Amino acid sequence: MDNKKEIGNSVFIISLLLTLIFIIWGVLFTDNLAKVTDIIYSGSIDYLGWFYLGATLFFVIFSVYLLFSKYGDIRLGKKTDRPDFNTASWLAMLFGAGMGIGIVYWSVAEPVTHYTTPPYGEPFTIDAANTAMKYTFFHWGLDPWAIYTVIGLALAFFQYNKRLPAAISSAFYPVLGDKIYGPIGKTIDILSIFATVFGIATSLGLGAMQVTAGMHDIFGVPNELFVQLIVIVVATIVFIISINTGLEKGIQYLSNAAMILSFAIMLLILILGPTMTVIKVLFNTTGLYLSDFIHMSLRLKPFSEGEWIATWTLFYWAWWIAWAPFVGMFIARVSKGRTVREFVIGVLVVPTLGTFLWMSIFGGSALQIVQNIGNHDLAKYITENVSLSIFTFFDYLPLSSLLSILGFAVVAIYYITVADTSTFVLGMLSEGGTLNPSNKIKMTWGVIQSAVAVVLLLAGGLNVLQTASIAAALPFAIIMVVMCYSLRKGLESELDVQRRNKRSNIQHS
Repeated sequence: MDNKKEIGNSVFIISLLLTLIFIIWGVLFTDNLAKVTDIIYSGSIDYLGWFYLGATLFFVIFSVYLLFSKYGDIRLGKKTDRPDFNTASWLAMLFGAGMGIGIVYWSVAEPVTHYTTPPYGEPFTIDAANTAMKYTFFHWGLDPWAIYTVIGLALAFFQYNKRLPAAISSAFYPVLGDKIYGPIGKTIDILSIFATVFGIATSLGLGAMQVTAGMHDIFGVPNELFVQLIVIVVATIVFIISINTGLEKGIQYLSNAAMILSFAIMLLILILGPTMTVIKVLFNTTGLYLSDFIHMSLRLKPFSEGEWIATWTLFYWAWWIAWAPFVGMFIARVSKGRTVREFVIGVLVVPTLGTFLWMSIFGGSALQIVQNIGNHDLAKYITENVSLSIFTFFDYLPLSSLLSILGFAVVAIYYITVADTSTFVLGMLSEGGTLNPSNKIKMTWGVIQSAVAVVLLLAGGLNVLQTASIAAALPFAIIMVVMCYSLRKGLESELDVQRRNKRSNIQHS
């Protein structure tokens, strides 16, 4: 126990020092920070873009393999363990943690932006609309959820079945053995905290931009950087209050509320908007997505500039990987008692289908207004101000004020939920894998990650947010590939133990 506490303390102190150095760097040398992150970003994209694509496709294949494998009936925990949360709350929590504010931020902006500047072909055409939806499904579909499936399952399995601490390093026990308690394990945990802080800071920055945009649309508040910084400060105070209510109350209630409001908005747009177009978009784009999945997964444009791929696909893959330690740890924390097969269906299949429906309703309706009704002004407004996109879109629908208020509420709740869950996870990671970290540690990380979001916004807004998360994600992508091997090894040994127990029970009876 002391060993675990000592590990937790050193991981916490080193991670905190590294993050504070970054914050001081960002405050005192803002331009230099923007320049350095851009150099790292360009280097990782130019020379290692292929690795991001290959690794992410591998995670999808590995997750599907687990779903149909002989390991499907292994329960996360003891054979008698049953889930702590009902399935609806479980799905709401993992969806809120896994996508949260990002799906609201990009659901209109991404399809419309791809329509005006497609990866290939002519813009403002029917083909561009189909391509736009296909790539939106691609960026938000199986790939991000496969990343979360791999890491979430590995963490849950080694925590509940092997009784190891709730730390990223625990997932490497079959490979490293007791070295997970030494410098190698600590390095893995520090890298995971660092990736998490930047992944979350990116989301908090995006969230602050969208909350400010919503306040501008509904209440006429100026949509500027100073207001975004005030939003971060107020939100920090709110989620620090929420932290003290714990996992079972605060985070569960917030996730359920966000999910109920999200369904309400989806239903309203489905009824008020172009219903038949949305249904056609859902079916047509799912078909395009499945038929072109391998091509999109490995597309790199070796004989020309691959700027579009770098700006979109590679940014997303890096962003999801930067989010992976946080989301994976949180999903593991709420998934005790589920079987491996249940876990993969719940984390890979169901959220992917839910995301497709969401994107079809928002993106499909927006493209219908731009392409079929000919409101090219909407496309222009959205591409000029991405943060305002969802509220601009609502202005073109009946009951726009109601939709804007509901949209603002969802953004605000997701914002608090992401901040809340991430501080919970950062607490677990930096306290040696305890399942219930102290409020003091959670509050420290709450303030720190908000400070990183502020620094990144000051350093150049969305572009620096994106480049920082890609720079932080690269080492963790390598860690995750090794984690797949380690997980398979662990599941195989669990199956051997179960077989031996079964044989000995038969002999004794």
